Amino acid sequence: MSHDADAPPVIHNADQKRFEIRIGPELAIAEYMLAGRNIIFTHTEVPPALEGQGLGNRLAKFALDYAVAQGYKIQPLCPFIAAYVRRHEEYQPHVWHT
Repeated sequence: MSHDADAPPVIHNADQKRFEIRIGPELAIAEYMLAGRNIIFTHTEVPPALEGQGLGNRLAKFALDYAVAQGYKIQPLCPFIAAYVRRHEEYQPHVWHT
């Protein structure tokens, strides 16, 4: 999917603790929890009708950029977010390690 001005925006829905992309009735999400200064990414979901458009990657990048900007340590429990972090080394210094 191209990253042009016509792309639907990623919205931070702080009340629901998730990042969202809405296209018509469909909603792609990346959910998180906060624990002190840690942000724990728990689940990412893109509806089947929206798969293959790069929405999961857009959600991951937006969510991780938000976490870094806020000074959170990242805990990628969600397999999708964890894989994204492994592929993008710029986020690895911000990952919380036990």
